Amino acid sequence: MTLAAHGLAVGFRGRVVGRAIELAIAAGEVVCILGPNGSGKTTLLRTLLGLLAPLEGTVMVDDRALGEWPVRERARRLAYVPQAAESYFDFSVLEMVEMGRSAHRGVFARPGARDLARSLGALERLGIATLADRPIHAVSGGERQLTLIARALATEATHILMDEPAANLDFGNQSRVLDEIARLRDSGAAVVFSTHHPDHALAIADRVVMIRDGSTMAAGATAQVVNSENLSALYGRRVEVALVASGQGTPRLACFPSTGRTT
Repeated sequence: MTLAAHGLAVGFRGRVVGRAIELAIAAGEVVCILGPNGSGKTTLLRTLLGLLAPLEGTVMVDDRALGEWPVRERARRLAYVPQAAESYFDFSVLEMVEMGRSAHRGVFARPGARDLARSLGALERLGIATLADRPIHAVSGGERQLTLIARALATEATHILMDEPAANLDFGNQSRVLDEIARLRDSGAAVVFSTHHPDHALAIADRVVMIRDGSTMAAGATAQVVNSENLSALYGRRVEVALVASGQGTPRLACFPSTGRTT
């Protein structure tokens, strides 16, 4: 199971956001797309999903062009966690999660016992099962974000793409989401997530792709790519990467912004 992009240019009619992008995500791997605001992360993810057409190049799923997959089959393989989603209807949290099961049962079919079990299981995994009957408009922004992640888990997709999945979450829930990404990798899923936080990449990603001004600035194994030189160039400010001791005394890499602007 592989999701890949070859010679990809992304953007909109009359405006190229990124070009010459090469990317491959294998089963059981977590890839982080790291970059500042406006760097093209969301546009790239939406193109990988088929929500936006490539301006150039191809997106492949399991060695088959994305456009050749029937919509329902594509939905069984690719799940998406957007930064935010507004609903014009006051669905319950559980109903929002059950929508992730539509590729398995059809859009208009009623959820069956398996759909319900998968949806409730996803809520349990993210610690929000007590919110199942709560209207989606009556939960916090962070709880809504966790609901969107639960919806993606309920799809049982082989490839999960997350656009800043820890956005709007407190520190504890950020950790919960990172743990869940690790569980997805261990189960054999391919996970791509974007973030502004290099520490999240250091914590969970196998590989990192740094994007700036619509092009790939650096890509490779996390420990090799996430360094002071690359991060300082990526964000335009000096960033230090150093070894720190965890609570158990195990050394790990962490990022620290420094004062002063880079040239």
